[in-house]
Amino acid sequence: MAYAVKEIFYTLQGEGAQSGRAAVFCRFTGCNLWTGLAADRGRAVCQFCDTDFVGTDGENGGSFLAAADLVDALARVWRAGAGTAPDAGHRPPRVRPYIVFTGGEPLLQLDAELARVAGLAGFELAVETNGTRAVPPGVDWICVSPKAGAKLLQTTGHELKLVYPQRGAEPELYADLDFDHFFLQPMAGPHLAAHQHSTLQYCLHNPQWRISLQTHKLLGIP
Repeated sequence: MAYAVKEIFYTLQGEGAQSGRAAVFCRFTGCNLWTGLAADRGRAVCQFCDTDFVGTDGENGGSFLAAADLVDALARVWRAGAGTAPDAGHRPPRVRPYIVFTGGEPLLQLDAELARVAGLAGFELAVETNGTRAVPPGVDWICVSPKAGAKLLQTTGHELKLVYPQRGAEPELYADLDFDHFFLQPMAGPHLAAHQHSTLQYCLHNPQWRISLQTHKLLGIP
């Protein structure tokens, strides 16, 4: 299988339970809830996405013909950023090189073969998904971000991170699912201040939920 990647970059995880952790982000091209084109925004299932996942012209992006080719590219970016190489079987788990597969919708492309090859190379793997497709075996951290109007298939994982507020995707619809962490993240955009306030109030009155802020935006990093 060939993999179409918008960009690969080294940064700190900015959201959720892994916030602050050094990671290589692999952003796949494409999504099943929006084409990514402004002309199609009004017809999209998800109308608040603020990510560019169209094409393969981003930093270190491109088309990778095999899983090994993509894993080699991920390793190069990790080495350039962290100064160390993946070393399967010899690193304590807390310092394993960390890869976050994201999009768009990464599960349109992230498959068991890519997870297997990346795991054998010594990487710890995470995925950020809208939950409309099942996560393949071999992924170490599953973050699901449900979207109103999209059927949720992946109902278990480590972290449920819900953009708030969303009409038709209220937190109580997901509170009984099998996740270790439950986050509400204020919807970005022109009403961010109001959304931050309503998210804060919801978390105060429903302590199962914790607030997640986009700290990478606050820090001015990718």
